[in-house]
Amino acid sequence: MSLFAIYGPMFLMLATAAGIAALFWGVATYLGRHKKPNAEKNAPFECGSESTGARHLKLSVKFYLTAILFVVFDIESVFVYPWAVHFRDLGWFGFVEMLGFLSVIVVALAYVWKKGALEWET
Repeated sequence: MSLFAIYGPMFLMLATAAGIAALFWGVATYLGRHKKPNAEKNAPFECGSESTGARHLKLSVKFYLTAILFVVFDIESVFVYPWAVHFRDLGWFGFVEMLGFLSVIVVALAYVWKKGALEWET
């Protein structure tokens, strides 16, 4: 089997993706609206309201903690979905393994809840 037969589909996919990205960029650049920037457009903007305070202020640790907790508990769904799809094929062994995984997640959630990490107000 030649290298082209092995790697050809991959390079075709990459070339197609690059072509679509270049097409979108070109259409947006050349057919999009060409408005000249002014002081009002270059002003800092946040959620439709004037931003207050300095831009170099650090965010609260609660923000980062909430983001990390979201990622951790969101990953749970990534593992539960394939298990649910193959539930019958896995049998009792898969069921017990998923109960173990979910028990670890529930214990982690209880710990986080007890520590008050889910409370936004301090």
